Formats: sequence, structure tokens, C-alpha cells
Amino acid sequence: MLLAELVTTHAAVAATRSRLRKRELLAGALRAAEPGDEVEVVAAFLSGRPRQRRTGLGWRTLGSLPEPAAEPSLTPTDVDAALARFAAFSGSGSQAARAAAVGELFSRATAEEQDFVRRLVLGELRQGALDSLLLDATAAAADVPLAVVRRAAMFSALSGPIARAALTGGAPALESFRLVPGRPVRPMLASSAPDVATAMERFAGAAVAADTKLDGIRVQVHRDGDDVAVFTRSLDDITERLPEVVALARSLDVRTVVLDGEALLLDDAGRPRPFQDTAARTGSLDADVGGTLPLTVRFFDVLHHDGTDLIDAPAAERLEVLDGVLPAGATVPRLMSSDPDEVAAFFADAVAAGQEGLVVKALDAPYEAGRRGAAWVKVKPRHTLDLVVLAVEWGSGRRQGRLSNIWLGARDPDGGFTMLGKTFKGMTDEMLAWQTERFLALETGREGHVVHVRPEQVVEIAFDGVQRSTRYPGGMALRFARVLRYRDDKTADEADTLATVRALAAGG
Repeated sequence: MLLAELVTTHAAVAATRSRLRKRELLAGALRAAEPGDEVEVVAAFLSGRPRQRRTGLGWRTLGSLPEPAAEPSLTPTDVDAALARFAAFSGSGSQAARAAAVGELFSRATAEEQDFVRRLVLGELRQGALDSLLLDATAAAADVPLAVVRRAAMFSALSGPIARAALTGGAPALESFRLVPGRPVRPMLASSAPDVATAMERFAGAAVAADTKLDGIRVQVHRDGDDVAVFTRSLDDITERLPEVVALARSLDVRTVVLDGEALLLDDAGRPRPFQDTAARTGSLDADVGGTLPLTVRFFDVLHHDGTDLIDAPAAERLEVLDGVLPAGATVPRLMSSDPDEVAAFFADAVAAGQEGLVVKALDAPYEAGRRGAAWVKVKPRHTLDLVVLAVEWGSGRRQGRLSNIWLGARDPDGGFTMLGKTFKGMTDEMLAWQTERFLALETGREGHVVHVRPEQVVEIAFDGVQRSTRYPGGMALRFARVLRYRDDKTADEADTLATVRALAAGG
């Protein structure tokens, strides 16, 4: 397969809003690839990221590219091999060697291929092919049950190995995927409810575990003997940045364990510091951005303990194991109750302590890795959504010369985005400067004072409610929307859906 064929598929997937058509296109590309390395690389590229987590390439390296080739000759595996070489460069002279290798690769690429590879490396390759859609396409291409594909995907950070197994070995190969300490598991995610009462209604009077939702970053901690690995929500390895978490894991009286939790910075009064401080501390080894501040970690789930996988065990059993494994104070504050008033009071206490709210959990549910199911329901003290910026307007007055008013979109069922309104409220001068640079880099075209951008940047929006609107295609608009923060820890594929917004609207 030539890379040009993959570029054409990518463009076709981006151009259609039909989920069925997207799946057909993706499945066709997977079938066309050679079983083995090529199909794994093709699946990785179609998911929007290379197999290599780190390539050593950035905006500066890719800012100036050689003249493109006139005819296509590159294959996906050629590009994959080159990216692996880029990642391996280190030491004296590595920058010059990497630049020369980049020039050699991109000189062999056509203009369309250069654009594709550049955006792939920079994490900007989004075409509405959500990871779940690629898994659907894998099942179709390999003619295996979708449930088997999704089960295997729980235990693989990347979709490429799943596609390779499905296309080469079918269902038996997929059934060999399992939890292995040291290899990250896709995290279970929570749906949303506007308030505690609504959340409790979803559990029909049953007792629940109400976990405090800490204002930190998600961490998955694996220990196998003396080896400890710490992964983020996006399954990046940040072990070296969290020595406190490593030390706690090594102190436990276990041989193997996989824990799910939250890491955060606390102030002297025990309240969470601003999220940006925690993000800086965990996202960089630079002491100037909080690197000297000690982290606190609290766990809320356990997926494996001393040779026993607990993924399929009910939450009540997992929590019992968790409490037996960890020392006092190392779990998130938790309330077990069926009383909505008692849970509401616990929620108020959590918010008063500076935390985000609660996650209400069914006690009989398994750990649904990689899924946003009904068994976990998050409740925050205000309405918030993680939306995607679709376009930005040039500002006026004191905002003259800066991109200001952002257009907000929620994920729709077809893999695209539906606009819910605009806002410029909540933006600081620093934020305006940052977003001007950011969105100009994502620009796809202009209409007057509006700059259209690739739908990649996630922004957390607070709002007072959802109202009917004939102005926007979804028939809804957010009331008094305001920016809380930009979410660089989330991809557009993880933004909130139109269904979530409609549920909030129905709830009041």
C-alpha cells in the first residue's frame, strides 16, 4: 500500500458525516493493508497518531520542509520506520542528524503526504474517525464479533495491535489480549448528571459508592515486583515525573497491583491548588513550574492484585480489595449510601473542600475499561462541558488584533461536531494571547472576521443552563457560557456529546 492511498482515505473520511460511510472507508483501508506490520501502522495512522509516543519532532523541526516530490512513492511502513529513527536520536549532534533525516523523508513525500505526516506527528490529524469507530471498522474488516474487538481493546493503549491481531488471527488472537501489569489499560469513564438527585435516580434506590472527584490528574499505577509504571489518562508514561507515587506503590505489601487514582497538589491547608499547578508539576520535570512541590495521590479503584484480575469483578469487591491493599488516607474520600440526602450532603462537603464534586458508582458493576457507561456518573457543582472550538472571531476594542469569541461544538453521532453557541467570557489577557497563536496554527480558512479551525482544541465551558435555540443546528444553546480552561489533556474524540447536552437540557 502506498501512503497516498491512506491520505486519500483520510480525506474521504473527513469529508463525510455518515458514520456508516466512515466505517466502510476505514474497513476498506484495513483490508487493503498487508497483514502484520503494515495493517498495524495503517490502523495507527487512521486513529490519528503514530505508534511512537515520542518522535522528537515539533513545530520548529517541521516548520520548514523541502520541496515535495512530484509522484508518490512512500509507504506507511516507510514513514513508521522513519519516525522510529527520529525517536532514537539522542546525544551530541542528534538535532542536526534528526533535521537531516526529516528532510530526507519529507523530500520523498508529495505535498498532500507532507501535510498528512506533519499533522500526524503533531497530533493534529482528526477526521471524525473516533477510536470506537476504528474498532467497529476492524470488526467489519476482519469479520469478527465487535464485542470481541472491544474486549481486546480494553487491554491495548493503541488500536494498531488490535487491528493486526484481528486481521491476522481473528477472534482467537483477539481473545489472547488480557491485563498485564506494566501495560496500561484504557480507563473507565463517567457519564454526567446535573445534580446528585438526578444521579441517584439512575441507580433506582440501590446503595452506591460516592467517590470524591478530586481536582487533579488521572493516574494509573502498575507494580510488578520492584518495577513501577505510572500512566496518564491518555496512557502516556510519566513514571519519572512522579517519584512520590512510585515510592507509595513500592511501599505496598503486594507482588503485583494495578491501581486507578488521582494525583494533585495540595496547599498548606490541605485544599487542592489550581489545576494548572498540578498539570505543570506532572507535565514537566522543570522545577520552575512546580517541579519541587510534593504530589499527593489518592486511589479509587484496583484492577489487578497479586495475580488476580479484577476487571470483571463487581465494584463492591474491588473496593474491598482496594481498602485492604492501601494504607489509611491513600484512597479518595468515599461514602457508601442509598440515601440521596446523605449523598447530597457529602457532595456539598467535597465542594466546600475545594474538590470538583462526586462520581457516583454502581456497586455491582465491573470495570468497563475504555467505556463511558451508566455505572459511573459524575456530578459537579456547576454545569460544565468539554467542548471543541470550531472557529474563532477577531476581537474588537481592547481585544483588537486578537482572536476572541470562540465557536463551541459538541460531538454528534456521525463523528462530527454540532455548534452550541459562542463565548468570549472568562478569558484572561494571557489566554487571549495564547489562543490567538494556537488557533492561527489550526486555521483552515476565513470568512470575514471569522477564522475557521480544525476541530481539535478542547475547552472546558461553564454555563447556567441549556435553552432552546433556532439559531444553531442542534436546536440548543448554552446560557451564559464562559471559559474555565483549555484542556490539553483531552482530545477532540473525548469531548462531550450532543446527547449529553440534550440530557442536561431535559434535566432542567
